[in-house]
Amino acid sequence: MSVGKQLHQTLASLRSAKTDMETYALSTEDKDAQKLYADCENQLENMINSFAGRVNYVEEQEPQYNVKKQIQENNQQKS
Repeated sequence: MSVGKQLHQTLASLRSAKTDMETYALSTEDKDAQKLYADCENQLENMINSFAGRVNYVEEQEPQYNVKKQIQENNQQKS
């Protein structure tokens, strides 16, 4: 797996974990648990924003890691 794909897979995993925290918060009546999940969700949002910035930087510096560009090029070759 290429570095670009690994970066995007990690970003997707972080987003999935954030969604899980949202789901957990909605599925409980326990106020302490809701606060814990909300805190985790906020931390994950900060991580996602930071990591997404890093992914963008890497793709700008190393175009071969740009997954979106690779997909577009593959689609153009198939056409």
